[in-house]
Amino acid sequence: MRNCKEEEEEQLDRCIRIRNEDAINKFRHDLVEEDWKEVYVNDVNVAYDAFLNTYLALYRKHCPLVPLKVKKKKTNFKPWITKGLVNTCKKKNKLYSDYIKLRTKTAEMKYKVYKNRLVLILRKAKKEYYNKLLQEKKNNIKGIWNIFREILGNKNVSLDLPKYFYKEDKIIKDMNEVVNEFNSFFVNIGPNLANLIRKHDKLEQKDDWKGESRVVKSIFLADITEKEIAAILKKTKNKTSTDCDGLDMVIVKKTLDCIITPLCYLFNLSFHTGVFPDTMKVAKVIPLYKKGDKHSFNNYRPVSLLSQFSKVLEKLFVERLESFIEKHQLLSENQYGFQKNRSTALARMTTIDDISCATDNNKYTIGVFIDLKRAFDTLQHFILISKLNTYGVRGIALNWLSSYLENRTQYVHYLGNSSERLKIECVVPQGSVLGPKLFNLYINDICDVSKMLNFVLFADDTNFYCAGDKLKEFAELMVSEMEKLKKWFDVNKLSLNLTKTFGNRVKDNEVTLSIDGVPIERVTELRFLGVVLDDELKWKSHIEHVRKKMVKNIYILGNVRDILDYKAMRILYFSLISPCLSYCAEVWGIHMRLIYILYICYRRKWYEWFIMLNIENIQIICL
Repeated sequence: MRNCKEEEEEQLDRCIRIRNEDAINKFRHDLVEEDWKEVYVNDVNVAYDAFLNTYLALYRKHCPLVPLKVKKKKTNFKPWITKGLVNTCKKKNKLYSDYIKLRTKTAEMKYKVYKNRLVLILRKAKKEYYNKLLQEKKNNIKGIWNIFREILGNKNVSLDLPKYFYKEDKIIKDMNEVVNEFNSFFVNIGPNLANLIRKHDKLEQKDDWKGESRVVKSIFLADITEKEIAAILKKTKNKTSTDCDGLDMVIVKKTLDCIITPLCYLFNLSFHTGVFPDTMKVAKVIPLYKKGDKHSFNNYRPVSLLSQFSKVLEKLFVERLESFIEKHQLLSENQYGFQKNRSTALARMTTIDDISCATDNNKYTIGVFIDLKRAFDTLQHFILISKLNTYGVRGIALNWLSSYLENRTQYVHYLGNSSERLKIECVVPQGSVLGPKLFNLYINDICDVSKMLNFVLFADDTNFYCAGDKLKEFAELMVSEMEKLKKWFDVNKLSLNLTKTFGNRVKDNEVTLSIDGVPIERVTELRFLGVVLDDELKWKSHIEHVRKKMVKNIYILGNVRDILDYKAMRILYFSLISPCLSYCAEVWGIHMRLIYILYICYRRKWYEWFIMLNIENIQIICL
């Protein structure tokens, strides 16, 4: 009879890639010995395919996928329980059995002493295990939360796809059909949404998206150097997610010095010819569950994994594009997303300062907060190309971007099942380096639609506000300006989700704003770039929001303080508590109501404990 605490061993077959030091050294050696003569041609597609095929052939030769049989015991043992501790527990059980049989004081004392020592050893093993894990994950907030769930016994919800899906009234169980349905769903999101947007006549379209040149000079794509490639790879994160070729950034970085010369030639050839290699345009897509019914395709979002080498090439182009944009000051001052030295905090401070100034001058302020539906999925390539031309992206650079956007394909991959490849229409590549920069340029001219409105643009969060002396008059003007905005959104194929309007000194029944005949909900508070903004700028709602987050996180700290040591607790404090208070504290943190948080959440129960751990006072962090 087998032990009741252990189940029968099972053989689990899976594939694993051999990537030990010896295998990688052999791979590097062959890369160095390769002459790459087939790469040095004038056709970038032929050249890149030759490079990639050679690289992959050598990679698969020295780092092959091999079946690995893993013996896995299905036990209830915790991860910190070692084989030695298992034997120790068995000895404790044996002493207990002896005590039950003999019923003597000696046997009882022997068992209790051994048991107490074992409890201390187990506690120490548990503490050392989790302290080590937290040290390894101290810069990874997601990893820290996973450790918390494990400590508290909250198992992660399975992220596996369910065994069947619904499509209308049909039940789909075959996984190959499932991944194809996923791919079709993801690919058609943008076009389907764009088709629902009102179409204006051709003349209006042309006038709205084909403006005059904003800059006479054109961007120049300077030659790429090997030193530049090395610098970019050095700053790139060591992600282990694999692309459609089975490569990850770790192996690329480990072999970069062996391939940097042919790679530099390829990248320069791409810039010189204005052609983005076709093989780089394939995206591997993983469906990621959001919320709701797991059996509905609508409740998943795509996560695109692009070619590792394409990411490097994109970053090289982005550096040149950013330099050109900055030199000629092409982006509006109202743009805060995806830019250096411009953050959500700056956007909030600018907005709040304007509202405060208007209030001090006895003016009314009305703001409208708009949510764009899947803005990155509905961008029209021909409109983007036309706009880029007006911004000075012309000639070879424009040809390169056109090539980058055209004929892109994707497939969905999950649990060994891959869908057919489908062409992607009217989409800025998700997960790309270049996509956010192109989106900024695409939406940049919205600020020219109205000189009356003040815009705050952060990625696809489009917000605007206006101040005036006579409420009803300037509210009517706002409605007129918003109709212009609605037309701009329609022409540019951006789907408008009319959400909320917000204002100071404005009563609910005083004004009603609408766009295209649709009234906009009037609210007294809302979430604005992560901060709860109320119409009186008193921060009471935001402070309550922060307080609730702190209470939850402090409760978690209290549950693990007996398990973790001083260093681990400090890591958790600065990962979970400090960010709650320091996030945009420059906007709201100097308010006197911060004392409320300080006493309610911090000092009442945990002040002495935090002081004992030598953790800085919250006032120092926030003020």
